[in-house]
Amino acid sequence: MSGRIGRLAGRVHQTWRRSLQVRVVTITLVASSLLVGGFAYLIADKITTILLDNARTDVRQRVNSGASYAARQVSLYGQPQEAQLQETIDNTVNYLAGGDPQQTSGVVVAITAADYPTMIQTRTAPAANVQPLISKELREAVASGQVASQIRTGRLTGEPTKYLVYGSPVPTRFGQIELYYLVPLTRQDTTAADARATVVGTGIALVVLLGLLAALVTRLVVNPVRVAARTAQRLSAGLLDQRMVVNGEDDLALLAASFNQMATNLQRQILRLEEMSRLQRRFTSDVSHELRTPLTTVRMAADLIFAERDEFDPAVARSAELLQAELDRFEELLTDLLEISRFDAGFAMLDAEPTDLVPVVHRVVDRLAGLAERVGVPIELDLPGTPVIAEVDPRRVERVLRNLVGNAVEHGEARPVLITLGIDDTAVAITVRDHGVGLKLGEEKLVFNRFWRADPSRARQTGGTGLGLSISLEDARLHGGWLEAWGAPGQGAQFRLTLPARAGDRLTTSPLRLVPADAALPFGGPRDGGPLAIEAGTGGVLTVGPVPAGDERPAEVRS
Repeated sequence: MSGRIGRLAGRVHQTWRRSLQVRVVTITLVASSLLVGGFAYLIADKITTILLDNARTDVRQRVNSGASYAARQVSLYGQPQEAQLQETIDNTVNYLAGGDPQQTSGVVVAITAADYPTMIQTRTAPAANVQPLISKELREAVASGQVASQIRTGRLTGEPTKYLVYGSPVPTRFGQIELYYLVPLTRQDTTAADARATVVGTGIALVVLLGLLAALVTRLVVNPVRVAARTAQRLSAGLLDQRMVVNGEDDLALLAASFNQMATNLQRQILRLEEMSRLQRRFTSDVSHELRTPLTTVRMAADLIFAERDEFDPAVARSAELLQAELDRFEELLTDLLEISRFDAGFAMLDAEPTDLVPVVHRVVDRLAGLAERVGVPIELDLPGTPVIAEVDPRRVERVLRNLVGNAVEHGEARPVLITLGIDDTAVAITVRDHGVGLKLGEEKLVFNRFWRADPSRARQTGGTGLGLSISLEDARLHGGWLEAWGAPGQGAQFRLTLPARAGDRLTTSPLRLVPADAALPFGGPRDGGPLAIEAGTGGVLTVGPVPAGDERPAEVRS
């Protein structure tokens, strides 16, 4: 039961958040209900007050007249024990009640003598026990010489009825007696109930009409907005020929016309940019291909000169070595440009197969061992003792690792570079940790940009092209994986490559932490919650804050 109520509440909340029409109609109904309800209450209360005041005025006149008549009738008697006094009181009560002791109008007249309860008996017309309806407070007020009233509910001649009870003192030669009128308020209650029902019914009808009017007006406004939203979604999906229908000349028609004009301008601009991008990609590809032929010729000549450099003067021999090195870099740059053009054109293909990543890491380390030894950067490995199998493209993974390790060696500052390999049920991860100068805050947004360098004045040790990390990021995306960076000034940097263990799976977590365990906050070391993490899953900062122990991906990446 609670689950059903929770789901219903969730659907209602979702509808409330998503539907402007529902919110407007609901607010209109609530506001109009409060206003109409308050107005109905005031009207009904006013009608009841008027009816009661009229009844009080009428009964007050009857009481005053009855008290004068009763005073004249008993003025002849000087003592309460006179024999004819009780008979006179009986006749007076009957007369004031209308002359018929059995009258059925509902009005009850009573004469009592609080000062002479044993000598003068209480008389009523028609006969009824009125004592329960005459309260002690009313009796004391009348006995003190005041005309007083109250409203009481009781049973006299039938069903329980609400009575307006009026009491008045009647002066005599021997003292005072009391005259009471008990007038039923049945007619006033019925009239007030009818008035309340009429006001409530009118109010409900008014609220319903206001709700319908709000729904109609909101629909007239919301429908074009919904059409605009759907059209915008189609435009964002690439259907650039979608337009809104323009009806009339009002503000909504102006909105539709303006939206269509905006869509036309966007379509024209997007097509122009696509054409420019296509021409740029084609230019890059064509230039890269065209440079292959002269590069091959220059390479053959440079190889010949390089092979004979020992017979040249030292200056010429050194020039031959520089020429050979720059040709190697130039050839690598052309290869990277061709690869980037394939990514940009969407022609890059993944050739995934079950691969043991441990030998891949060893091949990368062996290839870069000479460079690491030359710059004095030791490479340390933290690899599992068993094979780490994943469905990946080994050529692309090896290229990513070669770029990451080469970048770490270049910025290692003669300190060790640690390569760690981890695996869990759904993913494999490789981290490359260096202890160099690190990355400044904000540079994580730029590290995967093409041709970006943290220090432009710094000479490259590896002869890189500036495209390595950009290509590595595209290779990771092609696998459906993540390539992330962390860095802090003076603490080095760490890159983490996370790939799904099975091709096509969706990643949710990584087996390895992005922030190394030895990293410290810039305000005095580690704190509760772990070190500061600055993650760049797609070339930008994703989150800044303490890293949880499980190092799960942020919500932005999971979505």
